[in-house]
Amino acid sequence: MIACKTFLRKFASGIMVLIMPWIMCACQTNDQDIPQYDTITVVDNLVIDENSVPIFPKKAALTTDTAQRFSIELPKRCTVDWNNQSVVSVVPEEKIKIVRLATGDPLPDLQVKDYEFKSLKVKEALDKLLVGTDIDVIEDEETIEKISGSITGGALSDTIDLMTKMGRLYYYYDAASGELHLTNRAKWMIKMPRDESIIMALIDAMHGADMRNMLIDWQDKTLVFEGNYQTEREVARIVANISSKKYMIAWDMDVYRVYPRTDNPIIWMNLLPAFGEKNIKMSIPGVVGRALVVGPEINTKTLQEFLSQQANVVLISQGRFVIPNGWQTRFDIGQCSKEERLETDLIVGAKGQYGDYGGSNKIDAKIVLRTSHGELSSFNIPSSVGDNYVIIGIPTHSFVTTPETLISPFAELVVFMSPRIISIVNPSDVPSGEMTPLVGDALREFLSAE
Repeated sequence: MIACKTFLRKFASGIMVLIMPWIMCACQTNDQDIPQYDTITVVDNLVIDENSVPIFPKKAALTTDTAQRFSIELPKRCTVDWNNQSVVSVVPEEKIKIVRLATGDPLPDLQVKDYEFKSLKVKEALDKLLVGTDIDVIEDEETIEKISGSITGGALSDTIDLMTKMGRLYYYYDAASGELHLTNRAKWMIKMPRDESIIMALIDAMHGADMRNMLIDWQDKTLVFEGNYQTEREVARIVANISSKKYMIAWDMDVYRVYPRTDNPIIWMNLLPAFGEKNIKMSIPGVVGRALVVGPEINTKTLQEFLSQQANVVLISQGRFVIPNGWQTRFDIGQCSKEERLETDLIVGAKGQYGDYGGSNKIDAKIVLRTSHGELSSFNIPSSVGDNYVIIGIPTHSFVTTPETLISPFAELVVFMSPRIISIVNPSDVPSGEMTPLVGDALREFLSAE
């Protein structure tokens, strides 16, 4: 019995000796088959590693930010050619035309005689007018305006034009179905002038009238918009006003953030010995900051050279805007900003009038700096043609919204603005028919004639 147990023990040991290498081999083989990962993250019971396919939450069907910001207009608005700037330019006058679109087919050539209507809705008055014809009146939208009047005679088309205008409505005629459709809204096309500065002024004026859904074809120089009777009247007023102006005022501008290299603010008094007192013409204090009226010797290049001696200068934004003489507009810094910064919340508002100012021709401007939190500062600036503005002393901390910041308390915003005059004249007075910058004797003659 003991001999049998001893035999079985030796037999089992032999089997184990034979099996162990196989187990070790199998373990090594399995280790080689298992992929090795540097990092493994478990999120919601899912193993995330470098070979995993990323899973994102479903996004709402909204236009992406970069697509939303795309604009053909921005490169025209957000660039300034400082090397080819003219303080006065002459532009040939061009008519701005407004054409209504989608008016339908021509109405039948019928005559109206001795027709009277009193306190009737437009559809009711037209139904009464068109009795005996094959024309049905269809209201595409509900109308409530009531009209009264009498027509002694005239063409059917003129009569319907008059009656729909009285009711502040629009119509289009479908000859195939014999239907006259009434609607509260219509679509128009503005045939704009060729000069982009005047186009910019027109677009800004329409933005100021809260018109946003405009289609602009920069190649054909046309603008399409839609709206109601009030919209049509507002646009007609804008076009008439712009067409009647003989001057446009344009501003080219740079906006900088200035970081002093030491724990000291910019010493602005050094401008006087650097450029001479004759080139610093006026100093205008605001609630915050100060506006300097300077001569042409102080421009973007010389200003940056002066600032670079004391600080690092970063261009935040650059652009231009144009207004008809006597109008006002705004320039959004963030629209033309180089990148997302604190100052991109800033808006520069401008109102300007060019003409007689105490016996001489000047640009009488009001410049307002405001953010989404309200007005920051404002300056009334009278200046001669050729002068520039430098707004200084606006602390960068004015735009900080957190209790603490890494930005130096001596960092400040500097705005450089260069106003220009665009003179609109009869085309016969501009031989080339194109914009003509005035320089030298021609500029002196223009200024003395004014």
